[in-house]
Amino acid sequence: MSMKILILYRPNSEYGRLVEEFVHDFRSRYADKPLEVLDIDSRDGGAAASLYDVVQFPAILVVQDDGNIQRSWEGETLPLIDEVVAYARA
Repeated sequence: MSMKILILYRPNSEYGRLVEEFVHDFRSRYADKPLEVLDIDSRDGGAAASLYDVVQFPAILVVQDDGNIQRSWEGETLPLIDEVVAYARA
């Protein structure tokens, strides 16, 4: 079963730069992993936050193909990139 990694955040916020650096580092190390980044104020970002019951931002979700969440992190303390990838491989 493959997984996708979804990041929900607000770009112009106190944690925006931190998330953007995380995304940059992630993509440079794991270019083959699907990573979707959404602004929570966009229609798609708001819909995803509602669908997955995300209430704190930023949020990183590892989502199975069937839509179930394998693992999630919410709030300003971001996980290690390797930790996210480990769940995406599970």
